This record gives sequence, C-alpha cells and structure tokens, in this order.
Amino acid sequence: MDNDNKMYVREALFEAIQNQIDKNNPKETKFTYDRLIREGRPHDEAMRLIAFVLVREMNDMLKAGRPFNEARYIKALKALPKKR
Repeated sequence: MDNDNKMYVREALFEAIQNQIDKNNPKETKFTYDRLIREGRPHDEAMRLIAFVLVREMNDMLKAGRPFNEARYIKALKALPKKR
C-alpha cells in the first residue's frame, strides 16, 4: 500500500472513530478516548490505538463473514493500555 492509500485509510478510520465519539455510540469509544487523553497520550496516539481495535474487529468480521461484534469491540477498547 502506498503512502497516499495509507493516509486515506487512516483518515477514514479516524473519521469513523470521530463519528462514534460525536454520537456517543458506542459510548465506550468516547470514554476510551477521554481516558487515553487524561493519561497523557496525544490525540493522534489515542486515535491510532482505537483505530487498531476497530481494524482488528473489521478484519475478524470480514474473515468470518459475520456482522460487527460490538461487545467484543467494547471489550477490546477497555483492554487498551492503561497509564504508561
């Protein structure tokens, strides 16, 4: 994947996460983002960590041919690293 495509994917993921935060759906996305920021992580790092969880869930979803598993997504968000 070239840099232009990587940037496009990153922007799309960040937009999806921002939509989750803005709509508070699931509420754990905003909670996780706020926690990561409170712990001293910069905005981009917090978004990248959440994006990692989102991509992993999307990959599992596509591989298994099943719908998005919100409960598993939320569990993974809560498992993101605590304070450094």
